[in-house]
Amino acid sequence: MWTLETHDALTKYFSNITHSVQTLSNGLKLTLKYLWEARTERDPMGIADEDYFLKNKGIATLQYPKESLPVPDHGRYKLHNEIDDCIVCDMCVKVCPVNCIEIEPIRATDIIGKTSDGTNKRIHAAKFDIDMSKCCFCGLCTTVCPTECLTMTKSYDFSTFDRADHVYEFAEMTPLQILKAKQVFEEKQKTKPAASVQFMKSSGDKVVFKPKMLKPKLPKKKDD
Repeated sequence: MWTLETHDALTKYFSNITHSVQTLSNGLKLTLKYLWEARTERDPMGIADEDYFLKNKGIATLQYPKESLPVPDHGRYKLHNEIDDCIVCDMCVKVCPVNCIEIEPIRATDIIGKTSDGTNKRIHAAKFDIDMSKCCFCGLCTTVCPTECLTMTKSYDFSTFDRADHVYEFAEMTPLQILKAKQVFEEKQKTKPAASVQFMKSSGDKVVFKPKMLKPKLPKKKDD
């Protein structure tokens, strides 16, 4: 028996079918539109390019690594240390929030060279390692570097299969040079004169420290 409920159910049923066909048609039209526009290929360009938002049609897929998008000049990517300009001041190690930089300094007995900006180098870098697997790319180490030898390069693809390969060594000293530098510094420390202090020798061989005594200031007498 045909009832009002049956009529409403059939109306809703065919209405849903019509709505589904319409939405499917709209989606296919949009897909076919972009498919037609994808006959050409877009030139690789960075977001800093003036025409970046104008050229929004065409294939955007790149044949990586043969092709790649331009990298911003101030992007924060792989760290690099120009060891010839490094004075081994340890500032980058102190400011690093994740402890990804490890340095082993050896103090020299004299000036061992100069950086490109004329700063004297007085410390050997026996070890200067950066673990990029720990780096959070904050850029703090490059900010505090006094000689600007620590920079972030445009290299962003340095993925490896082994985590140990993310440790980059920048020190150039050989084990023999490290040993020699340590020996020279130790010998200099042994021959270094002691700090000058005031002392006096007693009747024995003992050395007694004689502190400098300050005379107390007497109050001035008032005239009667």
